[in-house]
Amino acid sequence: MLFKQETLTNVATEIMTSAGAPRENARIVAEHLVIANLKGHDSHGVGMVPNYVKAMLDGLMKPAQSAQLIKDSGAVLSYDGDTGFGRIVGMQAMEEGVIRAKKHGISCVALGNAHHLGRIGVYAEYCADQGLVSSHYVNVVGHHPMVIPFGGRDPRFVTNPFCCAVPRANGEHVVLDMATTTVAAGKVRVAYMKGVPVPPNSLVDKDGLETQDASVVFSKGGGGAMQPFGLHKGYGLMVICELLGGALGGNFSMQPGNPRKGATINNMLSILIDPSAVGNLQEFDEEVSAMIDYIYDSQPATGVEQVLIPGDPERSTVEQRSAEGIDIDDNSWEDIMKSARDAGLSQSDLDPLLS
Repeated sequence: MLFKQETLTNVATEIMTSAGAPRENARIVAEHLVIANLKGHDSHGVGMVPNYVKAMLDGLMKPAQSAQLIKDSGAVLSYDGDTGFGRIVGMQAMEEGVIRAKKHGISCVALGNAHHLGRIGVYAEYCADQGLVSSHYVNVVGHHPMVIPFGGRDPRFVTNPFCCAVPRANGEHVVLDMATTTVAAGKVRVAYMKGVPVPPNSLVDKDGLETQDASVVFSKGGGGAMQPFGLHKGYGLMVICELLGGALGGNFSMQPGNPRKGATINNMLSILIDPSAVGNLQEFDEEVSAMIDYIYDSQPATGVEQVLIPGDPERSTVEQRSAEGIDIDDNSWEDIMKSARDAGLSQSDLDPLLS
């Protein structure tokens, strides 16, 4: 089914408000999720609404919570998200991180115990819009692990995203935003909902054997797990995200001494750099642009229309989905409607938003 951006935003806002979120926070989070859909990251879009509703109703997330500053070392800040909406506490931490980076030339922001941060690219894009380079190391905790280590058979991690952005004066920032698994967990969920296979080298079944069947992860008793991307290299980055994002950023890693109550909790360590504190800002932008032009000049391989840089696919998808609408598969939509009922909404409550 195709939906307009505003329709999905209104529906998601109403559902999360009914589940107990302050309307202002619900609106901000809904916009965050729908923009993920708009950019082609359906794994982090409105399909997450049922998870958020369940977390609120189960008391695993505090929808009115703000980020709490627990340590201030000038250019280094530590925040406790206290299971608040990730988009709310995450951006609060980034906003202060930007201020400190502008003051000191660099800042480091640790955020612990935030409920699902959503698409990490939004925080990097915010920093880039302020003219800052940023990198973000994230781990995922609060529930059982879903990802095997390289060379192993039983899970020890979740998807542990890494993100880095380089600002450009024209606004077409370079944004690398990725899970350290072959595909994000949300993309496996979307594949399961659509009944389609995941890419090769994404999953293993309960016997540790390669499979493309998403049900081994998302069906009850499936017993399967996800894999790191790129063999030992992706696995190495996954470990670094666990140690920097988790152990350092939030003092909360996946090791079994920490709680697993069924929530989706993120910890994030972010490093923000002001290029003007390093050198000449104009020369930096010119050098970045010259290198990107050089990349674009590369002759495309057979079957490839154009060589791209990180951030290009999202810009293209925004243009397409803004014109054509956002496609939500039937199973995901039914899950969203069920979450609306769980939050106390009737179909007559939703119909005006869908008309």
